[in-house]
Amino acid sequence: MADDARRMSDTESMMWRLEKDPHLASAFANITVLDRTPDMDALCARMERTAILFPRLRRRVQPAPGNVGNPTWVDDPDFDIRRHIRRISLPAPGSMGQLEDLVALLLADPFDRSRPLWQFTVVDGLAGGRSALVEKLHHTIADGQGGVELSLHFLDLEREPAPLPPLDPDLVAAAEAAASPDPAEALRGAMADSLRIPIALLRQVRDVLADPSLAASLGQGASATVRSLRTQLLEADAARSPLWVERSLRRRILTTSAPYAGVREASRVLGGRINTGFVTAVAQAAGAYHSRLGAPVESLRASMAVSTRTQDSGANAFTLVRMLVPTGEMPFAERFAAVNEAVEAARTRDEQGSLDAIAGLAAFLPTSVVTRIARAQAETVDFATSNVRGAGVPLYVAGALMLSNHPVGPLAGVAVNVTLMSYMGNLDVGIHVDEAAVREPDLLRECIDGAFGELCTFAPTRDGEGSSASPKRRWWRRRARD
Repeated sequence: MADDARRMSDTESMMWRLEKDPHLASAFANITVLDRTPDMDALCARMERTAILFPRLRRRVQPAPGNVGNPTWVDDPDFDIRRHIRRISLPAPGSMGQLEDLVALLLADPFDRSRPLWQFTVVDGLAGGRSALVEKLHHTIADGQGGVELSLHFLDLEREPAPLPPLDPDLVAAAEAAASPDPAEALRGAMADSLRIPIALLRQVRDVLADPSLAASLGQGASATVRSLRTQLLEADAARSPLWVERSLRRRILTTSAPYAGVREASRVLGGRINTGFVTAVAQAAGAYHSRLGAPVESLRASMAVSTRTQDSGANAFTLVRMLVPTGEMPFAERFAAVNEAVEAARTRDEQGSLDAIAGLAAFLPTSVVTRIARAQAETVDFATSNVRGAGVPLYVAGALMLSNHPVGPLAGVAVNVTLMSYMGNLDVGIHVDEAAVREPDLLRECIDGAFGELCTFAPTRDGEGSSASPKRRWWRRRARD
């Protein structure tokens, strides 16, 4: 993927504006654990090349004239790769806990909006002679899957790969020219944006925002955009958790992993896919967390990122869907079946296009209104999930072998974000929590580990039986197969 689009999409523009509220920050990261320190000169050279192939890495954001319409990406005349790649070291003993705490600080630090919106940090001093690469990107540059495709430009299949072919000299020259922003082009873009939204539609939106009760009276004749806005405004059911109610800017990041084959095979046995197994495990863990703290809850509302990527998609191609998932006491197979049904319903219902529809109007609504709607929607969600497809072969970064690769998704106003990425026989998990809501984050990780462990008991062994020999386990498994 090499997105050379100069103007932000509607969704990217909305994410950019939402950051007026720091609770809605959209930066995300990857914690890539390496077997040794990468070659810094090689890493910088590779990222210099990558920034030519993926121009957004060399560009900063230019707001639209009068803030009407979507911002544009303009060349940074002072672009210097070494401003975006730095190297630090952990103190002894160099534990994963120390790395996780450091990443929480790095991710919470806002980007300098006058420069390109990415930062790579090599972290030395990890126990066992290991290092880590923390890759932090603003969501307007790419979504999770787009970030994976971006990484293909700087990852290798060998520790000492053959030299890459030279880039097209014209492409290099164009990147180094750092063209100045064209005010006339920016103005034309803003005018085009203002003309693509009919006046009648803007009036409907104005009326609904002025009196949300009018949303209920809109019929099927209303535009898809207004119907999506109606859905957003009428969804007023608060999040279900009795514990995860407060919000702050205090963050904690934790990591864990689960066996890819075990989760995949268990999910198949239970009648679904890895994504259902993942969401079920998180739901089970959330329920166990509440029960162990004396506040059991029957259901929680989860959000799930769903890719809308096609061959022609830009750097961001996703939408968010919400669903209620069972978190009370029940057999794991029953929970899996209920979550599977909820996931499939969420993928197909009309609300699937709501993010793009609302984003199309965001440029014409006051920022205060856009952030109010976004915060209100975040308050209906207890936890967020995202599943990013990774690689099944060993990968290298500037001569260092990747040992694990934990994605860290943005909170965007919710209490917990749990994101998963596959790599080399594992499902690497990043757990991002608001410490005001989740007072016992280590307990939550323990519950997530336990839930993945229970899921994997349904995976068949070589003799065709599950890894658990108990009659109850076999009964659940037979029922799931039937």
